[in-house]
Amino acid sequence: MNHELCIDQGNHGAARAGPAPAAPDAWLTSAFRPIGLKALNAKAAMLERLDNKYVVHAPALAAAVVDLASCFDVLEIDGQRSFTYETCYFDDAERRSYHDHHQGRRQRMKVRVRRYVEAALCFVEVKLKDKRGITVKRRMPYDPARYGTLDEAAQRHVREAYEALYGRPFERPLEPVLHMRYRRITLVAREGGERMTIDTGIHFFGREGPAAGPAPRRTGDEVFIVETKSAHGHGLADAILRRQHLHPTNSCSKYCVGMSALGAVSRFNHFRPALRKLGALEPAVEEASHAA
Repeated sequence: MNHELCIDQGNHGAARAGPAPAAPDAWLTSAFRPIGLKALNAKAAMLERLDNKYVVHAPALAAAVVDLASCFDVLEIDGQRSFTYETCYFDDAERRSYHDHHQGRRQRMKVRVRRYVEAALCFVEVKLKDKRGITVKRRMPYDPARYGTLDEAAQRHVREAYEALYGRPFERPLEPVLHMRYRRITLVAREGGERMTIDTGIHFFGREGPAAGPAPRRTGDEVFIVETKSAHGHGLADAILRRQHLHPTNSCSKYCVGMSALGAVSRFNHFRPALRKLGALEPAVEEASHAA
């Protein structure tokens, strides 16, 4: 369970670019009423929340859909309900961000550039954990053409976020270490501002990205990472998932799972349970060119 304080910077408005891809998850989304992005942000603008992550297989998720659809709406933009996310994570040469997470350090950070493919949006995101266990998230709009890099403005954003929370300078050079690509469905409760995200088809690529490097790994289309975001960590979605005998999966950071699955780190015992549930050690060579 992750206590998260989100501080978002910049606007979210942009036209969708390119044709909408097929909707392989229509079986999951068709039961929900749609909600637009502006209405979703207005309804679910919680600054402080508790997050739970679950690894859920398709039959269990399908069994929960009727109950979820009775109290949640699904984000829909231009008729599309499932969206492609691309993320590049950055770490230093010693992989301090990864090892701090593996060791459960109270003060730790992650730096990533995230691209919303259909919306042609891109952000630099810094997530920092403080001594109380609260995660502070700072976000800066970024040129999509600079995805996979950190220019001087982005590095300054990282330094300022770090120094503002920890009161000391950030002096570690960062480099790209992991790329990933997945589909996301976003639900928002009709009452109370609770959110839920559903990720599937997660592809993990090495530091060089899809075009080069070690063979990618991927999760199957029948397995999902579900994240609930509520004020107290036991919201409507958590109750519905519990009725399906589902419980949060500890240590399910996609960054850490991806680094472990690709063999980019030598120590990953802490993440083995999540890896086993996700089946994330399976090769996905045939998907590499498609995801590029």
